[in-house]
Amino acid sequence: MEKKLKDLREEYLKIPIPKELNDVVQAALNEKPRKKPRVGRNILVSAAAALLIVTASVNISPAAAKAMSDIPIVEKVIKVITFVEWKEEANNSSAVIKTPAISGLGNKQLEDSLNDKYLSESKQLYKEFTDSMSKLKEGEKGNISVESGYVILTDNETILSVQRYTDTIQASSSTESQFDTVDKKNEVLLTLNSLFKDDRYLQVISENIKEQMKRQMAEDPEKIYWVEDDDFTAFKGIDENQNFYINEDGKLVIAFNSYEAAPGYMGAVEFIIPTKVLSDLLVGDQYIH
Repeated sequence: MEKKLKDLREEYLKIPIPKELNDVVQAALNEKPRKKPRVGRNILVSAAAALLIVTASVNISPAAAKAMSDIPIVEKVIKVITFVEWKEEANNSSAVIKTPAISGLGNKQLEDSLNDKYLSESKQLYKEFTDSMSKLKEGEKGNISVESGYVILTDNETILSVQRYTDTIQASSSTESQFDTVDKKNEVLLTLNSLFKDDRYLQVISENIKEQMKRQMAEDPEKIYWVEDDDFTAFKGIDENQNFYINEDGKLVIAFNSYEAAPGYMGAVEFIIPTKVLSDLLVGDQYIH
């Protein structure tokens, strides 16, 4: 595990870093792993204040990881770590951006592709934040909060489902997420299409979601979904690029970002699709059951 993290850090050093981070980045990378470095107050309040932390937040203890790596007969462990984290506070605004990385896949092409995507997403989000800060007039407050991270939704013998989310607060709040579900045994990335025999699933899932929306609104007047037929913003149905994941119970979950299927106050919403309505359409029951 230590060698893996060392390789990850060396790989990261090859990636261009925003100019304003150079001094802090170099200090963080060159420092020996002792106590956590103390960040000076003057750095935190400056417009260019940033902190880059390369961590080893593995989802098992470091001692356990090392012990497992020393035993040749132990099967490979596919895990998600926090590879890099950006933190910045300036002009009454803040950003915390955590980038995950998947390690342990035998399919290095898939592993590298996912990790490159995660890093690219984080760099773009950081750039958008710093760009918005640079456009502020002298003395103007940004009043922006950005928090980006990840959640391991499912991690069992068969699949690994990872959610990357971004919560943004600026006058109003919004949440956007992306999901990846990996078949750990065959080491392939699952798509919604790959789970079904043909595209009939699109209509079946869409109709089930509409039924759930209407039922929830009937049971709770505080809930509103854009599902009424005479509403031009009404939810029409999902497509093959719809956000989804498979939960720990082996159920298909369809996910929507803020404002996609409901007013902003509802936030991000999800619908668990009953397997009984999908059983005849599935290519198999190894994932969804």
